[in-house]
This record gives sequence, C-alpha cells and structure tokens, in this order.
Amino acid sequence: MTHTPHVIDIRDLHKSFGAIEVLKGVDLAAPRGQVVSLIGSSGSGKSTLLRCANLLEDSQRGEILFEGEAVRWTGEGHGRRPADRRQVTRIRTNLSMVFQQFNLWAHMTILQNVMEAPVTVLRRDRAEVEECARAYLDKVGIGNKCDAYPAELSGGQQQRAAIARALCMEPRALLFDEPTSALDPELEQEVIRVIKALAEEGRTMILVTHDMAMARDCSSHVVFLHQGRIEEEGPPARLFGQPETDRLRAFLSATAA
Repeated sequence: MTHTPHVIDIRDLHKSFGAIEVLKGVDLAAPRGQVVSLIGSSGSGKSTLLRCANLLEDSQRGEILFEGEAVRWTGEGHGRRPADRRQVTRIRTNLSMVFQQFNLWAHMTILQNVMEAPVTVLRRDRAEVEECARAYLDKVGIGNKCDAYPAELSGGQQQRAAIARALCMEPRALLFDEPTSALDPELEQEVIRVIKALAEEGRTMILVTHDMAMARDCSSHVVFLHQGRIEEEGPPARLFGQPETDRLRAFLSATAA
C-alpha cells in the first residue's frame, strides 16, 4: 500500500512578531479526509499557525509541506520568505480559508462572490463555475440568496456564503479561522450544521475554534495549544473526556463555566 502524504504537514514551526515568539516549534499534520481542530486560549498561536499553513504569514524556521511538496524558502530568520511565488499561489488556491469576518465583496451579489476566484484566478469556464456555485449555495442552505448582496444577509448567511465560496475553489483542504465567533448563538448553529455536514463528507479541514462542542463533535484529532507550543493532542473523546495535563483541564473547566 502506497503512503499518501498528508495534505498539510508542518514540522518544528517557529514564528515571531518582532521579539515576541508566537509559535515555538509546532508540528501539525492534516491527513486527507480528517478534521483537525486547534483549541487554546486567546494568544496561544492558533490563528497564527493557520495563517502560516496558508502562507499568509512567513515563519522564521521549520518546514511546511503540501501533499508532500516542501515550500521552498529564501533567506533566514526574519528575512525568510517563500522563494517561489508561483508555488505559493498554487498551494494557496488548494487551501481555501474561511475567515472570522466573512470577507465578502459588498459590491457583488452572493453568486458573484462565490464565482469570482474560480473564474479570475483558476480561469475556469464561467458557465461551469456558475453551475458549481449555485450547487454549493444550495448545499449550505442559501440557494435562494444568489442575487442578494452581502448587506442583505444575516451574519450566519454571510458566513455560509463564505463557505460556499471556499468550496467553489474545489480545494484539497478547508481552513477555518474562528468561523462562528462573530455570530450570535442562534446564527452560529446554522454555520456549525454546515461544518458538521462537510466533516461527515470526509473533507480535509483544519478548524481554529473557541467552540468546544464543535471541536468535540466535528474533529478526528484535537490539538491544544498553550503559549505557542502543543501542550496536548489526540482524539476528541480522550482530550475532552480524560485530559492528561493540568493546563488542558483548567482550560476546559474555564470554557465550560
């Protein structure tokens, strides 16, 4: 049996903002078809790790591999940058990111928002992309909002449009950065239902979340970050049911309060 490389493999990653070291040697793997959730206190490095995985942030040390292919770097330390912009573009188009604040274009309809990147970046046929976009908007439950503008939608509907936009790129993995934290609780549930359905389909995802129930219910693997290091990781049943470290126990009791 041939070994399939992980969609994303991060090894010994270090990231600083000036003198502040945010990631202190982190290893993370996202196997195909698995959902990896990153949990931890604010400032633990979760979102920074996700942004480094998508090459939105430059790291100072460590390796990032996409489907077994290592990102090529030039320079060292704070001067380290990806050496090949085309490689970065290719990797990024295969890793669709869903942000906390939706990031929809206000002047475009929902359908135009979902179609924009596949048509302009991937140069796919417009008619084929439109069919695909409508199908994904149906999938996330807002097929009837194609001609609406973002300002006409609730926050939950806007976030579901952002998920449809990410799916329309047909990525190898979806990266979610706190996808429900800007939403009211009842709107949050709409988005969680969509994410759970995607997890059940076997899509590869990395999920940064403050929602412990979602991390427990959606994940194949949970990683608890504390002050830039992985404090504990494992299957959700064990991490949430029998945490081994005092720090994780304290974090879970604080989030349950």
